[in-house]
Amino acid sequence: MSLPTVSTSTRIGWIGLGVMGAPMCGHLLRQGHPVTVFTRTPSKAASVLAKGAKWVESPLAVAEASEVVFTMVSSPLDVRQVYLGEAGLLKGARSGSLLVDMTTSAPSLAREIFKAARSRGMQSIDAPVSGGDVGAREATLSIMIGGEEEAVDAIVPLLGALGRSIVRQGGPGMGQQAKLCNQIVIAGTMVGVCESLVYGYKAGLNLETMLASITTGAAACWTLTNLAPRILRRNFNPGFLVDHFLKDMGIALDEAAQMGLVLPGLALVQQLYFAVQSQGHGKSGTHALILALERLSNTEIEPR
Repeated sequence: MSLPTVSTSTRIGWIGLGVMGAPMCGHLLRQGHPVTVFTRTPSKAASVLAKGAKWVESPLAVAEASEVVFTMVSSPLDVRQVYLGEAGLLKGARSGSLLVDMTTSAPSLAREIFKAARSRGMQSIDAPVSGGDVGAREATLSIMIGGEEEAVDAIVPLLGALGRSIVRQGGPGMGQQAKLCNQIVIAGTMVGVCESLVYGYKAGLNLETMLASITTGAAACWTLTNLAPRILRRNFNPGFLVDHFLKDMGIALDEAAQMGLVLPGLALVQQLYFAVQSQGHGKSGTHALILALERLSNTEIEPR
């Protein structure tokens, strides 16, 4: 199966221009690629249209104009519609096209799309990312890839514009499996960070001073460094939405159940995030978990 040879003239398609998708698409535009985009909310395309992207009215039209298509949408239902729907990518893509889904989605769906694409002479890979809005803006994402080695090798020059860590995890669906491992770690880390802040506040510590110590010790982690300061400022703007994180945890728990695994820590954090969502913070960043923990303890960290 022939695959596109990547150069600055390679025609790129991009679907999904949210908090992370828009800056990621922007990096490819800065490389000089002609880029065709689609998003359900056309206004979200404004930043990339200003940089030279062209907007079209369906995934099918994106595929018709592109050799390589990236997708970064919200949920497995969206992925299914974008790829397999009546106006989906597989209806418009030519033989030899390469389709790259960067959404965190179900491994089984990634395998289904791979088989459907291959039957039409195309290649698809699953390439979910970690690093949040900061990683998307700074092109420092960790990219976890599932797919055939030849297809992965072909796309690496483009992925290099988006992230620093680009690792093939195995065949179709294995990028998604690795991303679920990532989300399991983040879930446990987030509850630990938030509980430490509630505890430190109630104990009377200056939280900035406390963080200056623990962010350089054994507790050091991305969440502590990047999200704890936002909590102290009471800034819950999303780098990654609570709604999307709940989706990811649900996928991980479903996959675990199919493997006969019990993940009690993840299940507990999921319940806490349901509380955050029920309080009206589904569109807030994942660090809004602190709000549910504060309510349980009848306390609220005052902004500094």
